[in-house]
Amino acid sequence: MNVDLAYILSAMPRVSDAALFNLRIASAAALLALVGGTLLTILRSLKIRPVNGVIAVLLSFIRGTPILIQIFLVYYGLPAAVGLRLPPEMAGILAIGINSSFFISEIMRGSLREIEAGQIEASTALGLSPFAIWSRVILPQLFRRISPMLVNEGTIIVKGTALLAVITVVEMLRVAQQIGASTFRPFEPLIAAALMFLAINLALAAVGLLLERRVAKETR
Repeated sequence: MNVDLAYILSAMPRVSDAALFNLRIASAAALLALVGGTLLTILRSLKIRPVNGVIAVLLSFIRGTPILIQIFLVYYGLPAAVGLRLPPEMAGILAIGINSSFFISEIMRGSLREIEAGQIEASTALGLSPFAIWSRVILPQLFRRISPMLVNEGTIIVKGTALLAVITVVEMLRVAQQIGASTFRPFEPLIAAALMFLAINLALAAVGLLLERRVAKETR
């Protein structure tokens, strides 16, 4: 098959417009994941056995099943199970956000051990409430330490948005497929979409590298 550069370039404007939609979905999913991951971390730190048992089972499910199945479960399963029918975009954001929140919780849990226990003990001795200790002492340090890993998780979220094409979300991959169907040149639009995903994730990787160097300097 001959690859025509002109077809790749002609597909770029529509693919670029669709990329902005992917970024909006990814941003919403990342925000949901950050909030969810933080809440999961706090819940797990309370060491309530039944709660931690449920979280462990859910974590095993999230880790052990493809995210595509999880997207299907949210989009098709919620209407069947509880009668809640979400728009495709919202279902995709929810599925990706829930998936990522468990991985972010694992990241936070690992870095939580690096925070000195003396700081928490001193905060407790000063009479700070648990909410104040988490919001003013623990979380600011934790987010600073894990910021490079959060950016890496962001690249996974961005790539995951391509899977939403299977539930009719008109995102970058879907647009590339539509261009290919109308021009009878399916390969070149897919290359255009791949290059756009690559550009986005390379930019995120560069941000992650800068944050990693900054964190390394602060922890010396």
